[in-house]
Amino acid sequence: MSGFADYRPHLPGPEQSRIAGHDAHSHAKGRLALPRAAKLFHEWAEIAKQPFAGITTDGQVRDGLFHLADEGAPAESMVRSAWALIDALNPGERCRCLLALGDNQQKAWQNTEIWAEHDGNGLRLELASETTRELVLRMVEASLSDRGYANTVGAMQLNGFLGDLLGASGVLSEWSYNFCIFGIPSTTEPWGWQLWGHHLCINCMNIGGQMVLTPGFIGAEICYADEGRFKGLTLFQDEERKGLDLMNGLPPEFQAKARLGRSLSGGDLPEGRVHFADYLMLGGAYQDNRIVPFEGVEAARFDKGAHNALFDLVETYIGQMPDGPRQAKMAQIEEHLSETHFCWIGGNGPSDPFYYRIQSPVVFIEFDHHPGLFLTNREALKFHVHTVVRTPNGNDYGVDLLRQHYRDRHLQGRLLHGN
Repeated sequence: MSGFADYRPHLPGPEQSRIAGHDAHSHAKGRLALPRAAKLFHEWAEIAKQPFAGITTDGQVRDGLFHLADEGAPAESMVRSAWALIDALNPGERCRCLLALGDNQQKAWQNTEIWAEHDGNGLRLELASETTRELVLRMVEASLSDRGYANTVGAMQLNGFLGDLLGASGVLSEWSYNFCIFGIPSTTEPWGWQLWGHHLCINCMNIGGQMVLTPGFIGAEICYADEGRFKGLTLFQDEERKGLDLMNGLPPEFQAKARLGRSLSGGDLPEGRVHFADYLMLGGAYQDNRIVPFEGVEAARFDKGAHNALFDLVETYIGQMPDGPRQAKMAQIEEHLSETHFCWIGGNGPSDPFYYRIQSPVVFIEFDHHPGLFLTNREALKFHVHTVVRTPNGNDYGVDLLRQHYRDRHLQGRLLHGN
């Protein structure tokens, strides 16, 4: 398929397969018996003990960046679809799906295919009825833009495509995902939901007409389906093309400043910059408190054409949100343009794999071409993509807005009672 590398030379033979079982539980048991996977999950467990702070550039959270406001989120349709789902669940499913706001599970998402029940609660979609699955999707659809819903379902279906190719649909399918609701769905009080699994995590927090949709992770190992049930499905064309358009449209001196290195495998990068699981990404699972200094070229130095290309690229990601929240977020990002940085690793030719990051006090976006995990390519190729969107400075999961909501309600209560 045009724009993507050919994955077929890298399909594994039986002796190369990384599938360790016929279903999700047996596969998880087999994979977690391996030292590298066990080490990763142990590291995550230790990180999870840390209190949430948020991604920062220097370890200090900046205050005053986020404000409560009605931004026109589709609160009523979201609540209707949430209660339609809840009413259809049996008692056991409700127990697994309905969690308290602030439950530890909210920050325990991860994007591997490894799932074991003890890792966390959630409604496992592959174990749910067809009706329940459809109601979950209707709730997701009510919460996102058309683009956001298409990308979410597309990631799930490309996971199924990968499973079909590998003969591993018991481990990799379009339903190998977990769904949770946090709090009580309401048009006025805070609540949220989470959908997570292999190459996908959507976190949605709602406070009346306001929405936070981060952390968000969407990826695929094989970005296009060229046969089978999902033939014609393609993801990440805009994210890739617009990233190249921005980089290639910069003058040479800005390209040089943006580029941190040319080797995606780390040959000309600082030691430790490449992680065996996250590769070049810094904002993935369990990285809620990561310190990521600004790098690259300052967007304040861009001309009008480069500004337009930058905003066009950013909106590709922020466009997951429905219109009102999307417009509010884009205005917030534009307000902090003078503090926005763009960096790049890799080549910038049409067939080159690459990484880029857009970072400001209010948004953190990464795109990364990865090596194979289930396929055999040891170098990054342009058919395996990871993307992440975060809200730095303490507002992932809507934490800062939740703090303000409860502070204001407490103050109102004190005034009401004369204290």
